[in-house]
Amino acid sequence: MRILFLTHSFNSLTQRLYVEIIRQGHDVSIEFDINDDVAVEAVRLYRPDLIVAPYLRRAIPAAIWQHHVCLVVHPGIVGDRGPSVLDWAILNGKAEWGVTVLQANAEMDAGPVWASVNFPMRPARKSSLYRNEVTEAAVTAVLQAIGRFEAGGFVPPPADEIRSHVNGKWQPLMTQSDRRIDWQADDTRTVLQKIHAADGFPGVEDEIFGMACHLYDACADDRLRGAPGEIVARRHGAICRATRDGAVWIGHVKQIVPGEKSFKLPASLVLRDKLGGVPEAPLPLDVGPERQTYRDIGYREKRGVGYLHFDFYNGAMNADQCRRLREAYLEIRQRPTRVIVLMGGPDFWSNGIHLNSIEAADSAADESWRNINAMDDLAQAIITTDSQLTIAALRGNTAAGGVFLALAADRLYARAGVVLNPHYKNMGNLYGSEYWTYLLPRRAGMARGREIMSNRLPLGAAEAKQAGLIDDCFDGNADEFMARIESEAEALARDPDFTTLIDAKCKQRAADESAKPLETYRAEELEHMKLNFYGFDPSYHVARYNFVFKVPHSWTPLHLARHRQRIRNTGRSDAPALTALSEARTPAPAAG
Repeated sequence: MRILFLTHSFNSLTQRLYVEIIRQGHDVSIEFDINDDVAVEAVRLYRPDLIVAPYLRRAIPAAIWQHHVCLVVHPGIVGDRGPSVLDWAILNGKAEWGVTVLQANAEMDAGPVWASVNFPMRPARKSSLYRNEVTEAAVTAVLQAIGRFEAGGFVPPPADEIRSHVNGKWQPLMTQSDRRIDWQADDTRTVLQKIHAADGFPGVEDEIFGMACHLYDACADDRLRGAPGEIVARRHGAICRATRDGAVWIGHVKQIVPGEKSFKLPASLVLRDKLGGVPEAPLPLDVGPERQTYRDIGYREKRGVGYLHFDFYNGAMNADQCRRLREAYLEIRQRPTRVIVLMGGPDFWSNGIHLNSIEAADSAADESWRNINAMDDLAQAIITTDSQLTIAALRGNTAAGGVFLALAADRLYARAGVVLNPHYKNMGNLYGSEYWTYLLPRRAGMARGREIMSNRLPLGAAEAKQAGLIDDCFDGNADEFMARIESEAEALARDPDFTTLIDAKCKQRAADESAKPLETYRAEELEHMKLNFYGFDPSYHVARYNFVFKVPHSWTPLHLARHRQRIRNTGRSDAPALTALSEARTPAPAAG
């Protein structure tokens, strides 16, 4: 079938659905929901059999849903309606939640139900739930709905018919007054629920040292204490604030400056001039997971295997984080282990350089240069490891430099639901480094490597395996994936031919170095990057600014909007106009 995605952006859920639906053999084109006229034109050009709306912030025009079946992905249980349903579920401590696929009509979130899938809730950030449980449920529900549509004969029950025997209800837009923290009265659990329910967007409005800001990225601490509301510690960019019965770490804040745009940054960076009396709270690298506290880098050993965890917010790695991770890696490389597993974080493995930190620097070009060199130093340490075998275990998505950092490992395994974006061009035609010109061809070959880098589209784990980027992908949830990784790593550590494997690795590295030194690859890549950062073409800086400040899209890129490629190439479209759509352009009062 021809399926059109109508979406606010190509976010993580939209990318995962794109990968899954393409895998089913359907043709998919994407249009960003910019305005009614653009959406109507996209339908006229593409002539879809079905429209799927994975992520919308406004109503679908009546001119579309009156003539096409439009399936809207709603992150709520059947019968639950409103723009903040997931926020309310987190704030109210729901034990179970779900995703519903609705057919758009004149009433928001109230159309016929094509599919629904429920899941148990974790006490986690909204953004984490969205990328994991919500995404997995949405994939199941959307594929079920598409299957029903394609088979024909399915009559979705009206929402009113279902509402009488479900728990869903209308939920209003959650406001900052609903989210407000009372530091004197709220316990740790309540504070976490409020910040978790706002994570990603919009954050919790608060005040720290007299500075108005939004709070994000929170976790509990089971030891630190202080007067309620007091900032009691700081660690690697995060600050710890006491509650009535404990303390919470706040990793990121966004300063509120009336009339000015702002963006998220590590809390201690925003508050750096106000933290003089706040003590550092160092944490050993190998503190166990049973300890509740903030850590972005951690390590554990088990049966001859070392597991290096690095959980950086949104997968972004600034220069200092890259430096600390490299130092930790070099330290554990001295341990008497046979295998090192690079675990990344549960939501992201890595997304490369930290664009927000770069945007905040006095010189974005200089900070970009510092950041990419720190990434290269880290990649070089992994590539040149000669005493252990290394595994990159992708529990979460990865993109740009993060993909090639993973390729620096000897073996690469991914959870089946992971999405990879192994390219840089979407960030203002950035060339990229992290030794990708060495790492990519040795896995995928030169021709396939060029194709991957120019494609600019996401790859699912299965497609990445087929392309040679990864060695294998495993089904199952996060715990099942971790168990499989431990089994693979421990088997490798016990392998009676381990010494032979190490010898072969070292010989291959020596041969590669003799053919072309790593430093030559790096120097060539950095020459291109220097032009991106310091050259006359401002594309990278413009794209980074738009990304950081979330500037709305003015058009859909052609590599996504396949229905517009012929217009660009020929100046016209051969798709016949649909009279109903060309004449009816008035939006509905409210639609899914």
